[in-house]
Amino acid sequence: MQNFAQYADWAYLVGAILFILTLRGLSSPTSAVMGNRYGMLGMGLAVLTTFFLAHNPNVLMIVAAMAVGAAIGIYRARTVPMTQMPETVAMMHSLVGLAAVLIALAAVFHQGMQHDTVHRFELFVGCFVGAITFTASVIAWGKLSAKLAARPLKGVWVKPVQGVLFLLMLVLGANYFVSEDVQSFLGMTVVALVFGYFWIAPIGGGDMPVVVSLLNSLSGWAAAGIGFTLNNSMLIIAGSLVGSSGAILSYIMCRAMNRSLLNVLFGGFGQSAAVADIADAGDRTHRAGSPDDAAFLMANADSVIIVPGYGMAQARAQNAVKELADALKGKGVTVRYAIHPVAGRMPGHMNVLLAEADVSYEEVFEMESINSDFAATDVVLVIGANDVVNPAAKDNPASPIYGMPILEAAKARTVLVIKRSMATGYAGLDNDLFYLDKTMMIFGDAKKVAEDMVKGVLGGGH
Repeated sequence: MQNFAQYADWAYLVGAILFILTLRGLSSPTSAVMGNRYGMLGMGLAVLTTFFLAHNPNVLMIVAAMAVGAAIGIYRARTVPMTQMPETVAMMHSLVGLAAVLIALAAVFHQGMQHDTVHRFELFVGCFVGAITFTASVIAWGKLSAKLAARPLKGVWVKPVQGVLFLLMLVLGANYFVSEDVQSFLGMTVVALVFGYFWIAPIGGGDMPVVVSLLNSLSGWAAAGIGFTLNNSMLIIAGSLVGSSGAILSYIMCRAMNRSLLNVLFGGFGQSAAVADIADAGDRTHRAGSPDDAAFLMANADSVIIVPGYGMAQARAQNAVKELADALKGKGVTVRYAIHPVAGRMPGHMNVLLAEADVSYEEVFEMESINSDFAATDVVLVIGANDVVNPAAKDNPASPIYGMPILEAAKARTVLVIKRSMATGYAGLDNDLFYLDKTMMIFGDAKKVAEDMVKGVLGGGH
């Protein structure tokens, strides 16, 4: 193993290059599979290198833990539906945070390990970031999986409690940094765990995509902090790559909503509904139709744009939607998909679902590249989306989402909307689009409605 140590840095360098290639591959759907393979190779190389560098490792315990973890991971990867991917990602972030906390605690209680001021600072940062990430990710998992109420924790007392907990966490951490008092370190860890709950619980469901992205970033920074503690350059590099890429993605998501990150985390529209809009909703009328009516309109159109939302994911309707698109294309209709950056419950959620249904990448368009085409489109089919097509974002200065860029579905000649009911979306906001004269509501389960539409298209003419 001593002979191997001189080559460890080279092995870590190769692993780092593979991680960089991973991020590059994951930036495009066409290269995502290869990107994943690069990541697997890089992580495998990093684990093997670290294993051979360890002093007197407990081989049996390490191999047993790796076997159990691999078994759970493989089972979960093979069985998780794409509709449950957001909460799965959140749960994975929580495990990274928990690992950072446990490693920091092990280092603090390790009798033979010396902690100078630099190492104490690294332990302080790595542990509290990991603890916050762990609890916050568990709460995000609960909201996304409907195990916890999606509605935010409200009250004038919430922000003062957040402030007190955050300051207490810093004070206890600073005391450990100065005096190396173990009790202060434990106290800081407990307060950070509690703070993680009070940080995420007040955030509404509409902001969950940004939260998932930010938790991804925090898990990376927690790993990087512990990498300094363990003097492991591979962990530092991997954590920094995850942390920085997650931060950039969070910025992109916030820009897509025309809001700042601080506004999302400590203020956002997820915290309050548009009270005035909801109050008026009872006096407004909407037009309802059947799947056959919608099928007739689409089959006799020249162009159709499909806007998927979380309703499609919840109903697992992506394959039925693909069949509908194929049926329309068989009738000579041009079909495209429009994706908003924050549609769904995590970044790229709709892209993943459409890819699972083998939708061609050439038919999927981001908001910036397709928004100008809505005005010339015959029919827009909105499937379970709410906030990302709400005209109030452009027309109503009193709306909490005013200024947020949206998919301009309202400009199409006809709008069809599949929803279970007229209930508000995940963010609690009513949608002006549903009450336009050009809009037809088709109520029901998205999968069943899409299947009925397929039958209607195949049974009708152009």
